[in-house]
Amino acid sequence: MTASAFRAHLEALGWTQRGLAVLLGLSHNTVHRWALDEAVIPERYAQWIEGVSAYIRKHPPPGRSP
Repeated sequence: MTASAFRAHLEALGWTQRGLAVLLGLSHNTVHRWALDEAVIPERYAQWIEGVSAYIRKHPPPGRSP
């Protein structure tokens, strides 16, 4: 996953880098480096983020349009 795609997924999900870091049990610095393309996003995290993003696009929370 590219840094640009990563940032787009976070935006679509309404997540912050800090919130994702807490959720995944990682340092904010690690997630911030992913967003800046200073570190490679491990495949397991990339796949999980893509999967959650795809699910939310298909099943938006009540009151949100797809």
